[in-house]
Amino acid sequence: MADVVSEGAAERRTGPPRAEIALEAIRADPAAPDRVRRTLEQALVFAGAALAALYTPAQGRLLRLVDSAGAPRTLYGLREDYPLDGDSPVAAALRADRPVWLGPEDLAGAADHPPAQRTPAGAVHLAVLPVRDGRGGCLLAVREHPGGFGPDDRACLRLVADAVALLAPAVTAEDGRPHPDAFSLAMDTGRVEVGDEILDLFGMGRADFDGRVETLLGLTVPEDLPSLMSVVEADHMSIGDRELEFRVLQPTGPPRWLRLRGRLLPGGADRAARLVGTVTDASSLRDEVTDVSRVQRLATALATARTVGDVSQAVVAALRKPLRADRIALAELENDRLVVTVLDPPEPDAWPELWQLEWRAEWPDAPVRAMPTLAAALREGRARIWPAGTALEPALAEVGPGGLGVLPLSAGGRTAGVCLIGWDEPHEFRPDERALLTAFAGLAGQALTRARAFDAEHELVGMLQRQLLPRRLPELPGGVAVARYLPATAGLEVGGDWYDVIPLPDHHVALVIGDVQGHSAAAATLMGQMRTALRAYAAEGHPPDVVVSHANRLLMELETDLFVTCCYVDVDMEEGTAWCVRAGHPPPVLRHPDGSTEIAEADGGPPLGVVTRAEFPMTPLRLVPGAVVVLTTDGLVESAGLDIDTGLDRLARAASAADPAHLGLVADTLLGGAHRGDDVALLLMRYDGMAVKPLREGWTVWRVPEAARQARRFTRRTLRAWGVSAHTLDAALLVVSELVTNALVHTDGRVRLDLTLVNHRLRVAVTDTSPRSPVKPASLGWEATGGRGILLVEAVSQAWGTVPVSGGKQVWSELTPTG
Repeated sequence: MADVVSEGAAERRTGPPRAEIALEAIRADPAAPDRVRRTLEQALVFAGAALAALYTPAQGRLLRLVDSAGAPRTLYGLREDYPLDGDSPVAAALRADRPVWLGPEDLAGAADHPPAQRTPAGAVHLAVLPVRDGRGGCLLAVREHPGGFGPDDRACLRLVADAVALLAPAVTAEDGRPHPDAFSLAMDTGRVEVGDEILDLFGMGRADFDGRVETLLGLTVPEDLPSLMSVVEADHMSIGDRELEFRVLQPTGPPRWLRLRGRLLPGGADRAARLVGTVTDASSLRDEVTDVSRVQRLATALATARTVGDVSQAVVAALRKPLRADRIALAELENDRLVVTVLDPPEPDAWPELWQLEWRAEWPDAPVRAMPTLAAALREGRARIWPAGTALEPALAEVGPGGLGVLPLSAGGRTAGVCLIGWDEPHEFRPDERALLTAFAGLAGQALTRARAFDAEHELVGMLQRQLLPRRLPELPGGVAVARYLPATAGLEVGGDWYDVIPLPDHHVALVIGDVQGHSAAAATLMGQMRTALRAYAAEGHPPDVVVSHANRLLMELETDLFVTCCYVDVDMEEGTAWCVRAGHPPPVLRHPDGSTEIAEADGGPPLGVVTRAEFPMTPLRLVPGAVVVLTTDGLVESAGLDIDTGLDRLARAASAADPAHLGLVADTLLGGAHRGDDVALLLMRYDGMAVKPLREGWTVWRVPEAARQARRFTRRTLRAWGVSAHTLDAALLVVSELVTNALVHTDGRVRLDLTLVNHRLRVAVTDTSPRSPVKPASLGWEATGGRGILLVEAVSQAWGTVPVSGGKQVWSELTPTG
C-alpha cells in the first residue's frame, strides 16, 4: 500500500529532489569527519534502506568494507571483505559495472549472499551499485520490505552512490600506483598513471609505457579517437561523470571493445584538474548478452514488478542500453489519452513540442488522435518500425528522427499501453532487433495489465487508510504538531496504527497515538472505532485517565479478540504542563531545548481490551518552550532483532541530534531507522508557549439566597481590575445573572463561574452537574414566566453555546469589550 500521511504531516515519499538537497548539504561541509557515513545514512532516510555500506577494492584481490550506516551488518550476514573474483553480489556488480538488484528468492540458499536472518522470508531485498568515481567501489543497501526498492528508492540510491564517489578515500596499491583498472590523468601535462590491468587491455607492458596519454590514444581505432579526445581534453568536458565505449587495435583479430568511466575533478590554486576513472573490458558483455538472455532478464524483472511504474522502469531498463536508443517513452492507454508513466530522458526539452504543451506535474498526457500513425498501430496491435526519413506526424517524427519503433503492449486481446523508441541518428533495424521488440511487447503487455489491476486495488486500500487517519492536523495555540504514518508492507494489507491531535477547551490539546493488534481490515476498522471513541470521550471534558478507562470499557463491550495499546497526553498550552496516560504503549520521549532527551518515566496500565476494571495512572510532564514531545508506535522502536529499550534509546539519540526548528525534517530523520516489519505511526509536538496568556478568574457559587448577587459582585470586581469598559461590564453582569440563576434553579450539585479574557474577548462560563443543555424557546406568550434568560444572553453575546464537561455541562458566552 502506498505510504499514507495526513496533510500537515508532510509526505512520506521524500523522493530524489529532497535526497539531492540533503547530499548537497553534506558535500558543502568539507570539514566534517564523518561525511561518508552521513552520506550513507541518506540511503536509510530517502530510500527506505535498513543498512547501507561502502566496499572498495583492497590488496589481495578483495573488496573490503570501508564504512556502514544503519543496522549492524552482522544482522544480515555481511562480511568484512569479499573476493573480487567470487560470487558475492558486490563482486558481481563490480565486474559487470552495473547495479545488481536481488530479492528474497535470489538471496535464499546462496552462500555469498546476505541471508534474511531477522525477518520472515520474502522481506529482504539487496541492492549493489558500482561507485562511479574510478575507484571501483560498490554501494550496498539492504531493505526489509516485500516491495523492495521502488523507482524513487533506486534513483535515491544512485544519488548516494555518486555522492560517495566524491567522499570515499582513493584506493591505491602499496607502491602508490592506481588500482589495476583505474587511471589518473593530469589535464595540464597529459601525464597519466594507469593500473596494470589497463595496460594489459591495451596490449602493453609496464616497461614499455612512457606515462603519456598520447601513447595510449595512438592504439585506439581512428574512428573512435574524436569521442576519446572529448574526454581527455579539459576544454571539451564539464565537471562531472562521463562514460563511453571505444575500440583498441589488437595484433591479430578484431579490435577489442573497452569501456571508460571518468570524472573530471576540478583544479585549484595549488593543483591541476585531473581526470580519474576506470577502463574495463566490454567485449565479453557484448558477446555474452544475447537476445534470449535479455528476454529472460526482462521476464524476471516483470515477474516481481507490481505497479505500473515498476513495469515501465523494467521495460525501459531492458531496452535502452541494448538498442542504444536516444529516448524511450512508455504510456498507459486510457480511452483516447496516452498517460505516460516513464520518459527516458525525463527532461521536457528532449521531447516533441506537442508533448511539452501537454506537460503536467510529472509526465505529459498526449492525445492519441493527434498521432494518426500511432492510432493505426494501436488498432493493429503489432510492433511497427519506421526508418529514418519516413513521413510521420511531428509528434512522432521528433521522437525518433533517425528511426522510430512503436510497441503496442497488449494482453488478452486488449491494448493496455504503448512503448515508443526513438533514435536521433539513422538506425538500421536488424531482424534480431525486430524479434526482440516483439518478445518484449508481449511480456510487457501482460505485466502492465496485472499492474493496472494491482494499482486499482492499491488506490482503493489507500483511500480507506486515508479516511481512517486525520486528513490534517489542527493549528495549536503555542505549539506545532506533525505526524507520519508508514505501512508495514507495499501490499494491500491495512494496519492498525493511528495518531490524533484533539483541541480541547481552555487551550488544552490531547496528543493520542495507538496501535491495534494485527494487520487486517478488522484491525483497521477497530482502529477507526477507537480513534472516534477517544475523541468523543475527550470532547466530553473527562480527565485523561477517565478517557482511557471509558475507551477500555467500550472495547471490552465490543467483544473483539483484538487488543489496543495507546498513549494519551493532555497538554495545557498555557502553563506548559501535561498529564500522560499509557495503556500498554511505549512511553513518550521528551527532547529539551538544550538537546538533551529523556524517556518519560510514565506508569502504565494494561492494553485496552484485556482487563475490564483496569487502572490507568496519570503521570505529570513538564514542558518548557522549545521542548518536543515524541510519540510513536512499537514498529519504530522494536523488532525481532531490537528490544524496545534499545529502540527507545536510539530514538532519543536521534531526536537529540535533530533540529527542532524544522519539525517535519525531524520526523523524516526519525523514520530513517524504521525497520518496516510493522506499521509505524509517529507524532511530534513542539511546545513554543503562548505569546499572550489569558487572564483567568473563577468563583464557586454556593446555593444561598444571595448566590446571584455574590456572583455579580465577583464579576464586577474582576472585570474592573482587568480594565473592561462599563458597557461590556453591564452586559457581562446580565449574562452572569441569567446563567447562574438558570444553573441554581434547574440543576443540583456544584456550580462554578469562570471568567477569561484573551485577545480582547471576554468569555463567561457557568459549569453545573446536569448534562441537559438549555433550550432556547421558539416563541414566548405574554403570560410566560420563564425562557427569556437565554434570549437575553443571545442578544448581548457575540456567541454562546454549551459543551459537555465530565458528566455535566458548561454554558458559555463570549463578548467583545469596547474599551
